[in-house]
Amino acid sequence: MRVLAVADADSYLKWSAATLDRLPAGWRRHQVLLVSPIAPSPDQTLAAAGSSIARLGLGALARLVRSDPPDVLLLACTGPTVGVLAGLRVARGRRRPVLVTGLPGISIPASARAVAHRRDCDLLVVHSRREREEFARLAGATAPDLSVALTGLPFLSREPELRLDAPEGGDVVFAAQAKVPPGRAEREAILLALADVRPPGSAVVKVRASGGERQTHHEELPYADLWDSLCAAGRVSPAGVRFAAGSMRAVLGQARSLVTVSSTAALEAIDTGVPVVVLTDFGVDDALINTVFAGSGCLGDLDDVRAGRAFSPDPTWLLDNYFHPVDEDDLVQRLTDLVRRRDAGRLTLRSRRRRPSWRRFRESARLLLPASVLHLLRRFLAGLRISRRPRTTGR
Repeated sequence: MRVLAVADADSYLKWSAATLDRLPAGWRRHQVLLVSPIAPSPDQTLAAAGSSIARLGLGALARLVRSDPPDVLLLACTGPTVGVLAGLRVARGRRRPVLVTGLPGISIPASARAVAHRRDCDLLVVHSRREREEFARLAGATAPDLSVALTGLPFLSREPELRLDAPEGGDVVFAAQAKVPPGRAEREAILLALADVRPPGSAVVKVRASGGERQTHHEELPYADLWDSLCAAGRVSPAGVRFAAGSMRAVLGQARSLVTVSSTAALEAIDTGVPVVVLTDFGVDDALINTVFAGSGCLGDLDDVRAGRAFSPDPTWLLDNYFHPVDEDDLVQRLTDLVRRRDAGRLTLRSRRRRPSWRRFRESARLLLPASVLHLLRRFLAGLRISRRPRTTGR
């Protein structure tokens, strides 16, 4: 079995590299990075995959698939990129590879948009009983050729007896996210609470990107910038909070607790026996991607962080949410069955799906054009839209 994985961003690379590692040892596995505006830096790549990874443009990727056809093409990419890759000529036809895709972390609530971008794939990989139920329902209604496979998040051990005793000493680690919470005041409130953690200097903000690095989602208000502003205003001591990049697993090795709004890092912490606080100060809703933690026993607030409180999860919640028994995983069997169907000529033939020309151009351009050209094109199109706005006159 030959599996080629393609990733376009740091979180997807971490997921795909770990997923390849979990496949049977006899399978031939190869990971590449797609050149894109959100491609990870060399440091991010090393943290996500443990080694450097070859980077290919869209044309080079198509030539690789054509010259050395894989049995399985794992599209570990953001939704629009999956749509482009699934539409390539080498991804269609009777001898095409099995097209597999997935999402790299917590995917509750299941998104109809995520399914729409991936509807031309054969298999969607999910990581919990609850995700399987929700995505299977959406796929059945809008993407009948897309089936759903269950496997554990590949960077979780899911040991039968999780080590849930709180370690003594260590850091209070906050797992930063690009999208949530969105507001400046909310983010500053988190930093101010971390600055109050005792002993002073034991709070760590774990970031996914630093020094201009890109990540899967654009971050409007980086925590490091906000911290510098708070220090300049004299509201906190510069030594009150530390910042760390790199591997989450390495940071958790020095942690006494993990704080987050909704990050998958909470699952990594649970897996390694580190108590968790999933913050409720800003709400528990789909927009914050934290409804999955309702009933987990890990919900808390910034007062808990200040007081040094953290929580271990409810065992019943674990079974339905990312810690189901290993014998329920069916990814390898589903891949094997799909490749057999392909070899027998019974895999669904994919025709090129017609999409609006502007959307097709926009999705492809970000993978084909140099970043400098793409920036100029976006500025030109933005100016064009402004010039076409109807003018109004005051009276």
